[in-house]
Amino acid sequence: MAVPTAMQMIEEAGLDGDIAQGTSPGLTAALAALEKETGLSEVGLERALAQFRDNLSRLSAILADRAANPAIADVVIDRPVFILGLPRCGTSILHALIGADPQIRTPLQWEVAAPSPPPEAATFDTDPRADGFDAYVAENFTGAWADVLKAHPIGARIPQECGMMLETPFQGINPTMLFRLPDYYAWYRQADTRFGYGVHKMWLQHLAWKNPRSRWVLKVQEHAHHLPELLATYPDAVLVQPHRDPVTVMASISRLIEVIRCVAFENIDRAELGRELLHLWHDGQRAALAWRNANPQTKVLDLRFKDLIADPVAVVGQVYDHADIASTETSREAVGRWWREHPSDKHGQHRYELADYGLTREMVEDVYADYIEAYGEYL
Repeated sequence: MAVPTAMQMIEEAGLDGDIAQGTSPGLTAALAALEKETGLSEVGLERALAQFRDNLSRLSAILADRAANPAIADVVIDRPVFILGLPRCGTSILHALIGADPQIRTPLQWEVAAPSPPPEAATFDTDPRADGFDAYVAENFTGAWADVLKAHPIGARIPQECGMMLETPFQGINPTMLFRLPDYYAWYRQADTRFGYGVHKMWLQHLAWKNPRSRWVLKVQEHAHHLPELLATYPDAVLVQPHRDPVTVMASISRLIEVIRCVAFENIDRAELGRELLHLWHDGQRAALAWRNANPQTKVLDLRFKDLIADPVAVVGQVYDHADIASTETSREAVGRWWREHPSDKHGQHRYELADYGLTREMVEDVYADYIEAYGEYL
């Protein structure tokens, strides 16, 4: 299968002007990396190109709605809360717990997958796009991909990560997670992603236009790579960072990415995968740690994964205090109810061993020595 050019795909999606110009560098890098990726199966290549086209289509959809409804650009995003941290350290749990509070807005998976027309408060709980998304999950997350559900929650009314928005202008890390693409990752690390965060803000304005709440709460691990660009777009952002032993983190995320990639690759070298992810996530933490050391005036709330699991309502209360969000009886009841209704093994146990990926505790602790020294009391 021939790989199209970035310009061909951008024109096919109907993008032009500044948006086309801003999207082109990342898409060009992703397509060039895709052509060099010899491990992808033919199905994997088809999936990658389909994913890229979907990214552009979703971006085109929110831009068309924005052009037709100029008031979307006037929506104010006030003091959004961003949950940072390594993967597998409770960020998704914390995101969903806070998202259970009726006063909080999180992007839900169905509305990020099918954003047009903009969701409306009056029909938000009954919008047929939600059932359509759940039907897609039921049809596709079977067989080898069923294990994804054991490790990461997927469903229409589950909060979505920012990565699904940042990938629409090709300034996010998802192409690397799904299809490996080391050259794209190298581009992403050094890229100025302010354009991507500008698009991210367009997404929030789009989703909040007819369905606003008092505050946004958002998350994805890749924010750690580009905190300066995030804060250039959201200077009043509130930052929260859960922590967990990186040894456990690396075993868990390696298994998850192996399962995610298994439908696109004929074979996966587990040891190679372990080495790749060991350094990829540390790259982000090293960048975030350097930024935090250089900007001590910005207070980040550090949290323990162990505390989150032991007393989620109390930890959410810490976040609310840090973010100046009112904690009400209704919000506390909603958080507690979500915790009771979503046991960690709802879809089965997510099983993994560090040794399966050619890694040892010593190897992880050596790479993450700076992280462990900085946050040891939270591990």
